Amino acid sequence: MQTTLPIQISPEQANRELVELNEKVIKGIKTLSGLTHSDVQVGTAPKEAVYREDKLVLYRYTPVVPEDQLFKVPVLISYALVNRPAVADLQENLSLVRNLVKLGLDVYLIDWGYPSRADRWLDLDDYINGYIDSCVDFIREKHGLDQINLLGICQGGTMSLCYSSMHSEKIKNLVVMVAPIDFHAEGRKPSLINLWGGSLSADLMVKAMGNVPGDLMNFGFLMLQPFALMIQKYIDMIDLIDNEAQLLNFLRMEEWIFDSPDQAGEAYRQFVHDFFQENKLIKGTLEIGGQKIDLANVKMPVLNVYAERDHLVPPPSSKALQKYVGSKDYTESPFPVGHIGMYVSRKAQADLGPTIADWLKARG
Repeated sequence: MQTTLPIQISPEQANRELVELNEKVIKGIKTLSGLTHSDVQVGTAPKEAVYREDKLVLYRYTPVVPEDQLFKVPVLISYALVNRPAVADLQENLSLVRNLVKLGLDVYLIDWGYPSRADRWLDLDDYINGYIDSCVDFIREKHGLDQINLLGICQGGTMSLCYSSMHSEKIKNLVVMVAPIDFHAEGRKPSLINLWGGSLSADLMVKAMGNVPGDLMNFGFLMLQPFALMIQKYIDMIDLIDNEAQLLNFLRMEEWIFDSPDQAGEAYRQFVHDFFQENKLIKGTLEIGGQKIDLANVKMPVLNVYAERDHLVPPPSSKALQKYVGSKDYTESPFPVGHIGMYVSRKAQADLGPTIADWLKARG
């Protein structure tokens, strides 16, 4: 039987490490005290609000290439209803939208806004056949095009698939990113899918609260990895607290994570019941606004981007799309990161924009 001896640290070494830690924390406190909220703002890429409807704002990002070099088919980004789309533009050197704009794409983005009590009865039909369709039609009319490109991220990818199934004539190419498709693909493993799809009673939550509070949603996400997300990351922050650039990176991510809109009650209830619990999307039994959603109708080219270490949307859930989509031009592009790593990994950000831009440009 082997025994492990405790690591011996001399009093001098312990004292030296405590002094170094104290100096680091003091420097970090000085850095923090000199920061303002504007220093940690996210979603700062230059853009213009071009369309509004209720709480929704449609933005067009300012092109940075000459007009004659701008790709002629715009791309519309539809993010999830959970959290804010600013994660696609965290900061100048970690920004999917900035990278796409630099590569010559004409980029639009839907900002869903913050639902209020007045939005309690908004349902998925309102979001998909209402808001998304209005934005698509606005862009089509503005550019004189029959079709545009659509990029759906996370839950926004799932909704984009539903939209493309019902309005395939308006979408030239479809990109989905870290999007759940098969909501029962991972069995009982801890994931966002099982968090919402287990014994959760969405009917009772909505009946009691109307809209579902964003803080409650955030707590559920944190409980998927409670030690890592609620304790360890703040312990790790001490290692970077004296580095202003790294500290700002950390604070910008915190700014985004805890900027959580409430969820419109009826849309939330529908999504939990029809997608997470009943898995109707791949069963072919899903209806939106009385219209059946058949993924076989999604016949335009499809690029499916997923994260290989995703703990929120497991890869098998995303990869299932290939079995059901009707497109003959289907491409999968895995990235060796987690769900959030898609946005904060420098390697992923260096490759993600070109992957999407090159794929779209190759299809005209």
